[in-house]
Amino acid sequence: MPDTSETDRSLSKGSTAIDSPIWVLPIFQWLRSYKKDDVRHDLVAGVTHAAYSVPEGLVNASLAGLPAQHGLYSFMIGGLFYSLFTTSRHAAVAATSTLSIMVGYTLGTMGLNDPTRYVEFAATTAVLAGVTSLLAWLLRLSEVVNFISETMLSGFRAGAALVIAASQLPKVLGIPVASHSFFENMYGVLQHLGETNLVVLAVGAGALALLLLGQQLMSKGIVYLAVVALSIGAMSFTNLSEYGVKITGDIPSGFPSFGLHRLSLTDIGEILPVAVGCFLLAYVEGISMMRTFASKHGYAINSRQELFAQGAANIAVGLGQGFPVAVGLSQSIVNEQAGARTPVANVFAISACALVLLFFTGLFHNLPQAVLAAMILVAAKSLVNVHELNHLWHVSKREFAVALVTFLAVLLLGILQGVLVATVVSLLMLVSGVAYPSVSILGRIPGTDEFGAIERHPENETVEGVLACRVDGPLLYFNAENVFQEILKHVDNGDPPIRLVVFDLSTANFVDLAGARMVRRLHQRLSSAEIELKLVSAHGDVRDLLRLDGIEALVGRIDRRLSLDTVMKREKEEQGEDQVVGH
Repeated sequence: MPDTSETDRSLSKGSTAIDSPIWVLPIFQWLRSYKKDDVRHDLVAGVTHAAYSVPEGLVNASLAGLPAQHGLYSFMIGGLFYSLFTTSRHAAVAATSTLSIMVGYTLGTMGLNDPTRYVEFAATTAVLAGVTSLLAWLLRLSEVVNFISETMLSGFRAGAALVIAASQLPKVLGIPVASHSFFENMYGVLQHLGETNLVVLAVGAGALALLLLGQQLMSKGIVYLAVVALSIGAMSFTNLSEYGVKITGDIPSGFPSFGLHRLSLTDIGEILPVAVGCFLLAYVEGISMMRTFASKHGYAINSRQELFAQGAANIAVGLGQGFPVAVGLSQSIVNEQAGARTPVANVFAISACALVLLFFTGLFHNLPQAVLAAMILVAAKSLVNVHELNHLWHVSKREFAVALVTFLAVLLLGILQGVLVATVVSLLMLVSGVAYPSVSILGRIPGTDEFGAIERHPENETVEGVLACRVDGPLLYFNAENVFQEILKHVDNGDPPIRLVVFDLSTANFVDLAGARMVRRLHQRLSSAEIELKLVSAHGDVRDLLRLDGIEALVGRIDRRLSLDTVMKREKEEQGEDQVVGH
């Protein structure tokens, strides 16, 4: 069995994780316990999933700036390889709107005028994202992606939704605006608003209305198929193309050719940042979704194994002319709600996609681009969770600030740069919090042997002349001086004068050498004022460091059995009950 730190375990009794050597494909373990009833559920889920994801693949290919068939390649190849290695029963892989807009935005700014070269860059991005994921698996870095928090993702999704919407509005309005910047797109829309093609607008707005209304009445997969069929029929039996309504055009049938694209090291260097960004966002979003399903259905996932699954899927997709894939939020929800029980549902879905590529691509020839744009707008709408942002505002202004910074950075700087800036800002905010840890002055909770902060509970009891303090966090080189000054401030303000400082280290789970030297300085400063210093409740590793640094010889034995309660009771007994002060 793996280390439990690498396996996300459900609280449900009997929860099990697919856990095997990497050369034993997890899907075989699913099949070993496969039941006849599972076939029916997985088949229905797979067909429903395909009904939603085939049109969605066309949409995301357009969003990435690629011909429509490449979205189907990504869905089919990525879904196949991911199904072989995943430990999740419900996760579904596809070229998501988030990754598609990131790829389209980044490659669009590179000025790649040759369509073949654009495809090569997109495919190589997938390969590099896959290699990054495999390296993370090899180095056991499944927890590193936690630096991108759910709060950041909330702001990112909202910003990405506006970037996506701004890029598609010109297509719905039928006006000539083409930019990869949110503000440039919006300025262009306003500038050319008078040139709106009313026929194109009617097609796009009609599709948008049908999609939004239909989702209230039936499943997403059926709605997408119905709108696609209606719009193709309208273009086939009318002369709308004469009024400027553009269509998707020919979609080549058959499977893609496989091979590694030969890009220069300079080219690889240009797309490596976006590949790493795709890996991070894909893994964070995917793990969040998979943990939700695992908790709901009472099974477990192996977060490290998912790195391998994501890496294998993206490398295969890149070799097959696709672009980066991830566990799709909407695709996975459709798959789960349709009744999927195992990853075999994904195999049924990609089989349906293969049939479309082999025999039915001609049906999509007359699909209007305005309808694709409307489908993208609906997908963008699903990225914005107003309730979640409102919750952040009311619960934690700090977390809301992180989401807001991410949102604005994405709009101002672009998708990838926005995420990187937001990550740096988030880490700086985290470091700032650690750099100025709270130093709590403690008093006994009346009638108990426990202690709490006097600032929050003034009724807590103290002993005259004794200052009990606690640093709420690790004691490190960049916060040691702040803690030192804070303790001295309380000592100087002591009334009556302080004669004993009891430093509670119970919440300092880590102390580095600079922290230990701060304790030495504190002892020296207090000793010069004839004030005693005692250390209590230090963790084992902390005690070891303080002893090795010679602190124990200065302050007395640092004993794991010596607690704040013990010291305060001893002091109270020495002074007598009349010296106990209630605040």
